[in-house]
Amino acid sequence: MKFATLYLAMKLSLRGDYALRALTVLGEHYDRGVVRIQAIAEAQNIPKRFLEQILNDLRAGGFVESRRGVDGGYRLARPPEEITLAAVLRDIEGALVPVPPAAGRTGRRSHRPDEVQAAIRGVMKEVRAALEQVLEKITIADLCERARQLRGETATAADYVI
Repeated sequence: MKFATLYLAMKLSLRGDYALRALTVLGEHYDRGVVRIQAIAEAQNIPKRFLEQILNDLRAGGFVESRRGVDGGYRLARPPEEITLAAVLRDIEGALVPVPPAAGRTGRRSHRPDEVQAAIRGVMKEVRAALEQVLEKITIADLCERARQLRGETATAADYVI
Protein backbone atom coordinates (compact mmCIF):
# COMPACT_ATOMS: atom_id res chain seq x y z
CA MET A 1 0.00 0.00 0.00
CA LYS A 2 1.37 3.45 -0.96
CA PHE A 3 0.98 6.44 1.32
CA ALA A 4 1.32 10.05 0.25
CA THR A 5 3.79 12.09 2.23
CA LEU A 6 2.36 14.99 4.20
CA TYR A 7 4.90 17.71 4.94
CA LEU A 8 3.99 19.52 8.15
CA ALA A 9 7.32 21.28 8.49
CA MET A 10 9.17 23.58 6.21
CA LYS A 11 11.81 21.95 4.08
CA LEU A 12 14.94 24.08 4.28
CA SER A 13 17.24 23.86 1.28
CA LEU A 14 20.98 23.52 1.68
CA ARG A 15 21.28 27.09 0.38
CA GLY A 16 18.91 28.36 3.10
CA ASP A 17 20.67 26.34 5.78
CA TYR A 18 24.09 27.67 4.75
CA ALA A 19 22.78 31.24 4.58
CA LEU A 20 21.45 31.06 8.15
CA ARG A 21 24.67 29.45 9.39
CA ALA A 22 26.82 32.13 7.73
CA LEU A 23 24.63 34.92 9.11
CA THR A 24 24.88 33.39 12.58
CA VAL A 25 28.69 33.44 12.38
CA LEU A 26 28.54 37.07 11.26
CA GLY A 27 26.07 37.82 14.04
CA GLU A 28 28.41 36.36 16.63
CA HIS A 29 31.16 38.67 15.32
CA TYR A 30 28.93 41.70 14.78
CA ASP A 31 30.85 44.08 17.04
CA ARG A 32 34.27 42.76 15.94
CA GLY A 33 34.44 43.86 12.30
CA VAL A 34 34.52 41.79 9.15
CA VAL A 35 34.92 38.03 8.96
CA ARG A 36 36.87 36.43 6.16
CA ILE A 37 34.92 34.09 3.92
CA GLN A 38 37.45 31.33 4.56
CA ALA A 39 36.81 31.57 8.32
CA ILE A 40 33.05 31.23 7.81
CA ALA A 41 33.50 28.32 5.41
CA GLU A 42 35.80 26.47 7.81
CA ALA A 43 33.74 27.20 10.92
CA GLN A 44 30.55 25.89 9.33
CA ASN A 45 32.02 23.32 6.93
CA ILE A 46 30.51 25.07 3.89
CA PRO A 47 32.16 24.80 0.46
CA LYS A 48 33.82 28.18 -0.14
CA ARG A 49 32.58 28.63 -3.73
CA PHE A 50 28.98 27.92 -2.71
CA LEU A 51 29.33 30.27 0.26
CA GLU A 52 30.59 33.03 -2.06
CA GLN A 53 27.41 32.74 -4.14
CA ILE A 54 25.20 32.76 -1.04
CA LEU A 55 26.98 35.77 0.46
CA ASN A 56 26.62 37.63 -2.84
CA ASP A 57 22.88 36.95 -2.74
CA LEU A 58 22.73 38.08 0.90
CA ARG A 59 24.62 41.25 -0.04
CA ALA A 60 22.16 41.94 -2.86
CA GLY A 61 19.33 41.38 -0.37
CA GLY A 62 20.80 43.94 2.02
CA PHE A 63 21.70 41.50 4.80
CA VAL A 64 25.49 41.69 4.58
CA GLU A 65 28.16 44.14 3.51
CA SER A 66 31.54 43.22 2.08
CA ARG A 67 34.95 44.82 2.17
CA ARG A 68 37.55 43.93 -0.43
CA GLY A 69 41.27 43.61 0.02
CA VAL A 70 43.72 41.98 2.39
CA ASP A 71 41.66 43.02 5.42
CA GLY A 72 38.42 42.25 3.59
CA GLY A 73 35.53 40.06 4.54
CA TYR A 74 31.85 40.22 5.36
CA ARG A 75 29.76 41.68 8.15
CA LEU A 76 26.07 42.11 8.82
CA ALA A 77 24.58 45.19 7.17
CA ARG A 78 22.47 45.86 10.27
CA PRO A 79 22.27 44.60 13.86
CA PRO A 80 21.46 40.89 14.23
CA GLU A 81 18.38 41.83 16.27
CA GLU A 82 16.90 43.43 13.15
CA ILE A 83 17.28 40.47 10.78
CA THR A 84 14.50 37.90 10.99
CA LEU A 85 14.73 34.37 9.73
CA ALA A 86 11.58 34.99 7.70
CA ALA A 87 13.21 37.87 5.80
CA VAL A 88 16.35 35.86 5.05
CA LEU A 89 14.49 32.75 3.96
CA ARG A 90 12.09 34.72 1.77
CA ASP A 91 15.11 36.27 0.06
CA ILE A 92 17.00 32.99 -0.35
CA GLU A 93 14.16 30.47 -0.74
CA GLY A 94 11.26 32.48 -2.08
CA ALA A 95 7.96 31.43 -0.47
CA LEU A 96 8.47 30.20 3.08
CA VAL A 97 6.05 27.30 2.90
CA PRO A 98 4.26 26.76 -0.38
CA VAL A 99 0.82 25.22 -0.20
CA PRO A 100 0.26 22.83 -3.09
CA PRO A 101 -2.42 23.86 -5.56
CA ALA A 102 -5.86 22.32 -5.24
CA ALA A 103 -6.25 19.18 -7.31
CA GLY A 104 -8.52 19.65 -10.31
CA ARG A 105 -11.27 17.29 -11.29
CA THR A 106 -10.04 14.57 -13.61
CA GLY A 107 -13.44 13.26 -14.66
CA ARG A 108 -12.76 10.08 -12.72
CA ARG A 109 -14.21 9.37 -9.33
CA SER A 110 -11.82 10.75 -6.71
CA HIS A 111 -10.68 8.72 -3.74
CA ARG A 112 -11.27 11.78 -1.55
CA PRO A 113 -14.22 14.13 -1.91
CA ASP A 114 -13.40 17.72 -2.85
CA GLU A 115 -14.57 18.86 0.57
CA VAL A 116 -11.95 16.71 2.30
CA GLN A 117 -9.21 18.02 0.03
CA ALA A 118 -10.35 21.58 0.75
CA ALA A 119 -10.33 20.86 4.49
CA ILE A 120 -6.78 19.48 4.34
CA ARG A 121 -5.64 22.45 2.26
CA GLY A 122 -7.19 24.80 4.84
CA VAL A 123 -5.27 23.11 7.65
CA MET A 124 -2.03 23.33 5.67
CA LYS A 125 -2.61 27.07 5.20
CA GLU A 126 -2.96 27.39 8.98
CA VAL A 127 0.30 25.47 9.45
CA ARG A 128 2.02 27.81 6.99
CA ALA A 129 0.69 30.89 8.80
CA ALA A 130 1.89 29.55 12.18
CA LEU A 131 5.33 28.76 10.79
CA GLU A 132 5.60 32.21 9.25
CA GLN A 133 4.69 33.78 12.61
CA VAL A 134 7.50 31.89 14.33
CA LEU A 135 10.05 32.79 11.65
CA GLU A 136 9.02 36.47 11.85
CA LYS A 137 9.81 36.50 15.59
CA ILE A 138 13.20 34.75 15.52
CA THR A 139 16.21 36.87 14.61
CA ILE A 140 19.85 36.20 13.83
CA ALA A 141 20.59 37.44 17.38
CA ASP A 142 18.28 34.70 18.71
CA LEU A 143 20.16 32.08 16.66
CA CYS A 144 23.46 33.39 18.02
CA GLU A 145 22.18 33.11 21.59
CA ARG A 146 20.85 29.59 21.02
CA ALA A 147 24.19 28.53 19.54
CA ARG A 148 26.03 30.00 22.56
CA GLN A 149 23.72 28.13 24.93
CA LEU A 150 24.27 24.87 23.08
CA ARG A 151 28.04 25.40 23.35
CA GLY A 152 27.65 26.10 27.07
CA GLU A 153 28.73 29.71 26.75
CA THR A 154 27.16 32.76 28.34
CA ALA A 155 26.36 35.95 26.49
CA THR A 156 29.22 38.44 26.49
CA ALA A 157 26.90 41.27 27.52
CA ALA A 158 26.17 39.46 30.78
CA ASP A 159 29.86 38.87 31.56
CA TYR A 160 30.88 41.45 34.14
CA VAL A 161 32.50 41.59 37.54
CA ILE A 162 31.46 43.80 40.44
